[in-house]
Amino acid sequence: MTEPRPLSDRALDNLSYIRSAMERAGSFTAVPGWGTVAVGVTALVATWVAAQQRTDAAWLAVWLSDAVLGVTIGGTAMVLKARAAKDPLLSGPGRRFGLAFLPPLLVGGLLTIALHQVGLFPTMPGMWLLLYGTGVMTAGAFSVRIVPLMGLCFCLLGAVALFTPARFWPWFMAVGFGGLHIVFGWIIARRYGG
Repeated sequence: MTEPRPLSDRALDNLSYIRSAMERAGSFTAVPGWGTVAVGVTALVATWVAAQQRTDAAWLAVWLSDAVLGVTIGGTAMVLKARAAKDPLLSGPGRRFGLAFLPPLLVGGLLTIALHQVGLFPTMPGMWLLLYGTGVMTAGAFSVRIVPLMGLCFCLLGAVALFTPARFWPWFMAVGFGGLHIVFGWIIARRYGG
């Protein structure tokens, strides 16, 4: 006969199970409101700079530079917000958020290369807005309610942009990557903190 396990060991096992279940069910709350606003501001600047370019390749270079800057700002703000809340980014909700967000962005990167090679620049703004919106919407399923709504707005704007003449590129980029980031970032900052 084996000796029964002490009650304290069983209680610790139960607490571990409960903690694990809550982590899996929790929401990712480290979406940075003010960081998202900053990303929107840089997109407005990029819209103006890109509109001054004489070639499609130069226009693309401006937007790719802004994408790197946006990822840097957003990522840094997310890390800072998670640290302030003592919420590890790679825990259950954060990991699920990242795994849902990254695939559409990677697909967007690959499609950008392919579209650049065949000179199909007019489809890029709509595709970028659609894929970014898809990433935000799917990742937002693991976050606060406003995040999937933001993704849906990007998707709707991207769908319209796909069927609009190229002369309207700056407006779609400004409204989407600039305006939507600023508006939703401000809402996130006010309702859910920083």
